[in-house]
Amino acid sequence: MTSTVSTTRTAPAAAPAAAPAGPAPFVPARGLLFGGDYNPEQWSRETWREDVELMRRAGVTTATVGVFSWSWLEPEEGVFDFGWLDDVIALLHENGIDVMLATPTASPPPWFTLAHPDGLPVGPDGVQLWHGSRDTYCLSAPSYRDASRRVARALAERYGQHPAVVGWHIHNEYGTVCWCDHVAVAFRRWLQSRYGDLTTLNDAWGTAFWSQRYSTWEQVLPPRSTQYLHNPGHALDFRRFVSDELLACFTDQREEIRAAGSTLPVTTNLMLPSWNHWEQWSWAREQDLVSIDHYLDASGPEGEAHVAYAGDLARSWSQGRPWLLMEQSAAAITVDGTSLPKEPDRMLRHSLGYVARGSQGSLFFQWRASSAGAETWHSALVPHAGADSETFRAAESLGATLRELADVAAPPADGHVVATDVAVLWHADGWWALETDGLPSNQLSYPDTLRRTHRALYRQGLPVDFVAPGGDLSAYRLLVVPALYAMDDATVAWLEHYVREQGGRLVVHHLTGIADASMRVTTGGYPGRLRDLLGVRVEQVRPLAADDALALDDGSRATVWSELVHLQGATALRTYAGGALDGRPAVTEHRTGAGVAVYVSAHLDEPDLHRFLTEQVAQAHVRPVLAAPAPDGVEVVRRRGATRDHLFVLNHAAESVEVRGPGDGTPTVVPPGGHLVVPVPADEPAPLVAWTVRSSR
Repeated sequence: MTSTVSTTRTAPAAAPAAAPAGPAPFVPARGLLFGGDYNPEQWSRETWREDVELMRRAGVTTATVGVFSWSWLEPEEGVFDFGWLDDVIALLHENGIDVMLATPTASPPPWFTLAHPDGLPVGPDGVQLWHGSRDTYCLSAPSYRDASRRVARALAERYGQHPAVVGWHIHNEYGTVCWCDHVAVAFRRWLQSRYGDLTTLNDAWGTAFWSQRYSTWEQVLPPRSTQYLHNPGHALDFRRFVSDELLACFTDQREEIRAAGSTLPVTTNLMLPSWNHWEQWSWAREQDLVSIDHYLDASGPEGEAHVAYAGDLARSWSQGRPWLLMEQSAAAITVDGTSLPKEPDRMLRHSLGYVARGSQGSLFFQWRASSAGAETWHSALVPHAGADSETFRAAESLGATLRELADVAAPPADGHVVATDVAVLWHADGWWALETDGLPSNQLSYPDTLRRTHRALYRQGLPVDFVAPGGDLSAYRLLVVPALYAMDDATVAWLEHYVREQGGRLVVHHLTGIADASMRVTTGGYPGRLRDLLGVRVEQVRPLAADDALALDDGSRATVWSELVHLQGATALRTYAGGALDGRPAVTEHRTGAGVAVYVSAHLDEPDLHRFLTEQVAQAHVRPVLAAPAPDGVEVVRRRGATRDHLFVLNHAAESVEVRGPGDGTPTVVPPGGHLVVPVPADEPAPLVAWTVRSSR
């Protein structure tokens, strides 16, 4: 394993800031959490004893227990068996290991299938799914909701005051969608609350098209499999409903736990990168602690950027406050169905990357690799090879490192653990809208667009805050809107205020502000919702074929998307070069009020997007993390703390780097794959760090 370097240099404490409004940030009592999902029901009691010995060796502080144990906890409907769980929790407690206790409702037991067939999920094609995997439940079925509340209440009554239990992990990766009659009833109820009457719904969805006008509520169904294209407003509202209905499943259980007297923090793990069944901002507001699962989908340098993306997203959903990495993979990165190795030093650097961006620890799925079952080959801290392995030795190293960084867990008085001048708009509506059938191009992807934007800022060494429509923008000098096709009046007014009144710099990309919140296109020229603010009128969108490209006058290259743009107050920063759009505006700037609104009509290649956003960062006078930039491949993040901040230096490059300063200026060599954590005074502006790159050959 590549060696790592850490430091415990001291620095003077800073005066605390004013106390934050709202609930207090989650701060573990014993420093950063380390451990993960522990599934003792898969193993003998002899193995339990071996597990706790290995946990103590590795410095594990926390085990998530019970995630998939419903059939063990409730072997028959209404009949509970807690004896084995009593013993497991007692064993962990005796060995100084805290328990994050899970409710097991992501995986109903076989008896539920036979007793409540109406509680099984139905696909959009009307085919009922059966037991044999996980997530075999209907989110709206009364039988499932009742059973979930019952098991949550039973667990809370028995363990809510247990000294080993430090928090509640409800369910696991909510995301099962159903299209059955139970869902149809709940969907209609949701629509009635949103629209009030059928006249308003018909107008919002534009049901005059294709004779879809509804005359009774019973005619409204979930968007099941149909002959051709779904109504866009119907499809988008169903996605919104599913998020709210799944959230109701979560709050059902949370309220049972609270009613049983437990006041411990409650969370549920949101899944990245590909699941998007939730409107994350509303989910975050209902949790005491935002937690995520994050599994990389790239094995190259994009992996490190993806860690940063997930960390920035999770911290942002938590309103800038600490969050928790609930799951990651210990030793594998799955790409196109192949589990590629994650080297030990990379596992350590990634774990510290999450911590640098606000995670209160590093948890994994799972502790011990299963010997049977669907995820037999999912990597774990204790692999099939056992403790005599690189993976377990890496776990021991990570445990020791996190112990050294215990004081990182205490946030500053205002709760915000990472400061930045740059924000990116994130909203589930943007993702859902770009998945709508019938758009001019199916090459545009919301998550890809967001990740491209984030990478361009990450490679400049900048942390990013993601913001929801209507969020507080007072801290940001630059706001980027990569894609928000459907936009309500309040969001339009919010963006106008940011530019014209706050003097912000706004960058808007194509296919943003095209339609209202119900997917009705605003006519008269695109982007109809933002024409005034941007000072442009787009006459025609001109998507490109998969193998086509356009040049811009500065040498940039555009693929996928272009537009015929007319200036209406804006000036052209870049124009198209050649072809039917030759000389036409491609990127524009509109000075309006106290600020600037920039419009990007072309889908720039990633290097050109990076160059363009680098210019925008400079124009906005964004403040850097360091006074001197880090070398390529070296990531530096500043995490704010209660008495001092910490600079996390993560060397992802193939060369060693020598670091001098801040503090006493003593040089430290960080080898390839290594890390350095340096305390700095909380009130010190972007510190000056001197770098020397050394060949490792």
